[in-house]
Amino acid sequence: MNEYAIVIEDAGQNFSAYVSDLPGCVSTGTSVDEVTEHIQEAIALHIESLREHGEEVPPSTSRASTVQVA
Repeated sequence: MNEYAIVIEDAGQNFSAYVSDLPGCVSTGTSVDEVTEHIQEAIALHIESLREHGEEVPPSTSRASTVQVA
């Protein structure tokens, strides 16, 4: 099982998510929970498509963190 870092952005009227380790793997949703569910499905489909086309599945190398700034 692979684990990928995702980035979720507030797009105003919805939320969007992307996976920096899987270029082109994006999704949207009306809430953080929904976009998280959708990006999880998108990752699975993206990996399935890569495998079907004989392409290598990129390893997870990105890490996410937050910092506080005064």
